[in-house]
Amino acid sequence: MNIQAIYDRRSIRKYKDTPVSEKMIEQIIRAGQQAPSAKNRQPWKCIVFENDAKKELLECMECGLEREYKGEAVLPKSRFGLPDARHTLRIMRQAPVLLIILNTNGTSPFLPIDEDRRVSEICDSLSIGAFVQNMLLEAQSMGLGTLWIANTCFAYPELMEYLQTGEQLVGAVALGYPDEEPAARPRKGLEEIVEWRI
Repeated sequence: MNIQAIYDRRSIRKYKDTPVSEKMIEQIIRAGQQAPSAKNRQPWKCIVFENDAKKELLECMECGLEREYKGEAVLPKSRFGLPDARHTLRIMRQAPVLLIILNTNGTSPFLPIDEDRRVSEICDSLSIGAFVQNMLLEAQSMGLGTLWIANTCFAYPELMEYLQTGEQLVGAVALGYPDEEPAARPRKGLEEIVEWRI
């Protein structure tokens, strides 16, 4: 991987049906493992979904989205995001590989936790973000496209029941050969995001 991958990476929403080799997937995950983590806890885990297993996973996600639409919402204040979540589901169906990202130290976001646990969870979330970014950049350098997905939150109960894990579902990464070349999206200017105190 080279530093140019940082500037060339795009969120890909159209994929070719070309398979991605197991060796390439493992190389991408190994790159993720090199990320820094709070207290070296390495709180990340990937579950790789392809073919029929991916289809089953996405059927569960679709059930969760339908439940949200019908008013039995786990995220009632976020209903405005449901159309986008349905669009994301179509993208996930198209991508040949899905990586489900878990926090091995986390619990359900719908359960109350104390202040100490909250701080630890924030640190682990930052670590997992670095893990995922490393994977996105490695995939980019290999000629693959990715989409970092958080819309799994709408189907959290259904997906957790399907995954059969006590770990926290953080999100998913769609992975495959890109079938589009999107332009760079606008970024805020440095004056908006940097404050100098000298």
